[in-house]
Amino acid sequence: MLTHVLWVYHLTVMTVSQRQMETANQDRPEWLLLLFTLPASQASRRVEIWRKLKKYGALSFRSSGYLLPDTPPNHERFEWLSAAIRKYKGEASVAKLFAIDDLPPDDLRRLFIEARTKDYEALLRDIKKNKAGVNLPRMRRHLQEIVDIDFFDSPMRSRVETALAALESPAVESKKKVRHAKREFKSRIWVTRPRPGIDRVSSAWLIRKRIDPAAKFAFTNDAKSIPEAIPFDMFNVGGFTHQGDNCTFETLCNEFGLRDHKIKALAEIIHDADLSDEKFGRIEGIGLDHVLTGWAQEDLSDGELLKRGMDLIEGLVRTLK
Repeated sequence: MLTHVLWVYHLTVMTVSQRQMETANQDRPEWLLLLFTLPASQASRRVEIWRKLKKYGALSFRSSGYLLPDTPPNHERFEWLSAAIRKYKGEASVAKLFAIDDLPPDDLRRLFIEARTKDYEALLRDIKKNKAGVNLPRMRRHLQEIVDIDFFDSPMRSRVETALAALESPAVESKKKVRHAKREFKSRIWVTRPRPGIDRVSSAWLIRKRIDPAAKFAFTNDAKSIPEAIPFDMFNVGGFTHQGDNCTFETLCNEFGLRDHKIKALAEIIHDADLSDEKFGRIEGIGLDHVLTGWAQEDLSDGELLKRGMDLIEGLVRTLK
């Protein structure tokens, strides 16, 4: 029965246009598809399989089965699930797909990103409810579980990491704020995490406009790989990042004594858009944040994403009075 389903699926869905075949990776498939059936008497086993599929980050694909990107760990997971299903007197097959005619690869990746974004948003709500830092180990484990199946880098990840880091180790405000001279930061490389959001984009704009006009920007999750670079909005590596309830943009303003009225207004806008705590009641940055989140899901380089974002911030600043 399942063999027949697979054959029909091959005829109907695996037919791709000539253009798609030219652009698809012919060396290896992009996707794994798990097809399975279980007897009606195995309702509890069905729930068990569904929970594992959810844990693995599998995407429910219409009525045909479950999808995952084709990687060795995902292949192993599907094969183990198939073995378990057969043990429960069901049928299971794992198919490798090069392309799907009515779902281009970018659309499928976007579906995976949307699924993980919902997971991150739910965790962020949980973090915001735990102002006293209760259940931190559980939330950290939950974050790692989501990261492990975040195959295409949801832009919400950095926001959750920032919120959790602030909850884990809130900074103690110093009576004497540290000040840095701009002359210490001439023609430097500034490094931050990939897929910059509104806080990192606006911080890069501030660095280029008010601190280091010849600044160059690099992107990595491991700041130590660029030892000469100055980290900003990164975790546990020093540099400039969130302090207390301040976002990175506000930290830079404080450290370099940037106080003019437009910068102060922009700092309030970025704070509310990045931390979503409505501290200043500024809504101007929310739309920009959504635009950046949408761009981060497209096939743009980190450099192009940063450039576009800095142009948005420049336009916003020109409207401030």
